[in-house]
Amino acid sequence: MNENLIEIPGYSVHGLLGKGGMAEVYLATQQSLQRKVAVKVLVDTGDQEFNTRFIREGHIVASLHNPSIITIYDINKLADGRYYMAMEFVPGGDLAQHKGEVFEPQRALEIIRQIAGALAVVHAKGLIHRDIKPANILFRNDGTAVLTDFGIAKDTQIDSELTHFGVAVGSPAYSSPEQTQCQRLDARSDIYSLGLILLEMLIGNNPFRGSNYTQTVLNQVQMPVPVLPPRLAMFQALLERMLTKDPLQRLPDCSALQTALAKIQPGDTDATQIQPAVLIGAVPATASEPVVAAVQAAGSLTRPLLWILAILLLVFGLGVGGVYIKQQMQIHELLGEAEQRLLSGQLIEPQADSADYYFQQVLQLDTDNAQALDGLQRVQQQRIGLFITSAEAASKDQRLLLPADDNAVFYYRQVLLLEADNAQAMAGLQQVAELYHDKAKQAYRRGDFPGALEMIQSGLQAQPDNPQLLKLLKEHQQLLASTQAAVAASRKREAARQKVEQPPAKREETVLDKLENTWDGLFGN
Repeated sequence: MNENLIEIPGYSVHGLLGKGGMAEVYLATQQSLQRKVAVKVLVDTGDQEFNTRFIREGHIVASLHNPSIITIYDINKLADGRYYMAMEFVPGGDLAQHKGEVFEPQRALEIIRQIAGALAVVHAKGLIHRDIKPANILFRNDGTAVLTDFGIAKDTQIDSELTHFGVAVGSPAYSSPEQTQCQRLDARSDIYSLGLILLEMLIGNNPFRGSNYTQTVLNQVQMPVPVLPPRLAMFQALLERMLTKDPLQRLPDCSALQTALAKIQPGDTDATQIQPAVLIGAVPATASEPVVAAVQAAGSLTRPLLWILAILLLVFGLGVGGVYIKQQMQIHELLGEAEQRLLSGQLIEPQADSADYYFQQVLQLDTDNAQALDGLQRVQQQRIGLFITSAEAASKDQRLLLPADDNAVFYYRQVLLLEADNAQAMAGLQQVAELYHDKAKQAYRRGDFPGALEMIQSGLQAQPDNPQLLKLLKEHQQLLASTQAAVAASRKREAARQKVEQPPAKREETVLDKLENTWDGLFGN
């Protein structure tokens, strides 16, 4: 058996999806229903508190019913005493994978509305999630947002909780001021966290995130809500109500939040776009004719009045033009910084000093800036190229699945997160799967049945739906089942024979003995 795979009764485990400090998540097939599931397995810490919290999480989620809340299928215990939870497999990744991206207002609203609907159900049950953050918002293939990870949810009706008093839980970059200060919480704390996510999707960054934990907490307590650019002005009042430091001044519940969200119409965004201003010394083409006509129509006016009008027009043009020039200079500087970072290989890191960061800053000033849009495409293509190169090098060195974050399969999957239909990455994963298929066939020819099974399972980690490997796995399972049945039948016949026959003085090798020896040779003891 591959050391990376865990045995879970009733499930065929394909590979590791992710790993945290307290749990591992595997992709598996639930054998009874033949459906893909994500299985969350608690790490063996020896701490009963974590076991209790884990079981409690499963019970909480199972009691909640909403399309935007993860579905729990099963919760049980492994032979080694560790608990596991089988849940809906959500293949579209999480919101954290889109870090630094600026969402279209309509899409941002759609996601927030879905999560607000989920939280309304959570709060109606008397619960607080307490860990609303991008990593806990997943996406189905159709784009539906799904709320997950209720591990630190709190029952508002119970004063005692599983966390120690005076210790803040949750993620500080998305925690409410009262949460960072270990104060009593209610549903409004989740609304604050959701407001931060909305802000981040709209402007491409979380301005409350500091350089360290202490600074982040101080920002949550002290930093005011930033003023949005004009194109996003319709969100300002909503974010002020979601992100006010005083929870009493915040939107009281998700019902009020849903009402406020419904009042924002995505179509309004076009009306708030920053339009190019008038250049100094120039009259816009669309405005030249009306201005000339107005002057001509003023034939009865005295010459001094005409001079006053000209001066007013000049002053107005200088003011608007000055703002425009200042903006263009800022864009030019940001593009220069972005190109320098691109040349030096600083694609997305450091977070606030990378090519991606500066291109995104340009788009906050000019949403349709062609250079910035092209720059982001080049950033993505360079990242894809680096991942492809790393994948090919890992494959050449036979680092197909190990080490965990430095193998061919890992790098190919990083490519697919950036470009879902990348042909090179898909071909690379197929090549890895085919390699393991060949290794499995070789193991069969050597009579190494356990080794063959290990190769099949390794190949399915690279490509879970590979038809050749799935066929081979099915044949292996059928062979195993038929051999088990033959051994059981032979044992039954031998036991019946020994009841009616006197055993010989010197025991001879029976047919059953031969069959069991063959079994041991193929599959081990």
